[in-house]
Amino acid sequence: MRIQQLEYLEKIADTGSINEAAKQLFISQPSLSQAMKELEKEYNIQLFYRSKVGITLTSEGREFMNYSRMILDQVNLLNGRFKQDTTRKRTFSVSAQHYAFVVHAFVELVKEVGKEEYHFTLRETITENTLNDVQTFRSELGVIYLNDFNKTVLKRLISEKDLMFVPLFDAKPHVFVGRDNPLTKKSRLSLEDLEEYPYLSYEQGETNSFYFSEEILSTLPHKKHIQISDRATIFNLMIGLNGYTISSGIISSELNDEKIVAIPLDVEETLTLGYLRHKKIELSQVAQTYIDLLKQHIKRFGFEVYETFY
Repeated sequence: MRIQQLEYLEKIADTGSINEAAKQLFISQPSLSQAMKELEKEYNIQLFYRSKVGITLTSEGREFMNYSRMILDQVNLLNGRFKQDTTRKRTFSVSAQHYAFVVHAFVELVKEVGKEEYHFTLRETITENTLNDVQTFRSELGVIYLNDFNKTVLKRLISEKDLMFVPLFDAKPHVFVGRDNPLTKKSRLSLEDLEEYPYLSYEQGETNSFYFSEEILSTLPHKKHIQISDRATIFNLMIGLNGYTISSGIISSELNDEKIVAIPLDVEETLTLGYLRHKKIELSQVAQTYIDLLKQHIKRFGFEVYETFY
């Protein structure tokens, strides 16, 4: 294995094409293909699925890529210390349920570590995809919540997928509504207060199990129920239809959430929000920085953060 082969591998993964990667690397396509075949033979794995429409990493390829990037990061640190004018594109990916604090920390991450070149990915997605993305190394981290209702099922799935859940903070349920909603006249809300208002929840695809719901108390009946797929739409419906959803209570006014209000809900429930990581992979420096930024943002809202090691 040569460092050059790992750099070639990263370029192919970024472009999704051996031809395009060869052009950007200024080498011939046969030379690049041969370098990858040698790498696959050396480790007795298949790195790519090859098709007419391009190249994608296999599950083993994604895992190999994570280790490869750690090596290249160390090489980059070495070059940065002893070699002039050497930079390498920073890469990072996170999948998450729909939380404003996840987006805010991502913005801060780009500002802090995004130099001249970077390739970062933020996927706001359904619960099942969040778990699968981390399992298949599509994302380095995933952000979800656990509570008494879903933790038995989700912890079993987390274990089966070779993942671990690291808690960040505990939160009490809050009702999110538009600023002009009549419910904002109350300092606390009961379930009875919500009965006449449209209940908004995130759809969870084909696996629409209550255990995968992003909202607590998902098994309760609702007279008016609307499912949506993205956070911008749910906010629009809170404002336009006086709808509501139930979440952690963190709203980021810095990310244009000033039209939304969080009101405590009187129920005996606690949400533990945290991140998923793969057991087999050491976290990159970028991932560790992102976790630190998540904690900083959460602390600004007065929450006590779990002190955990990476």
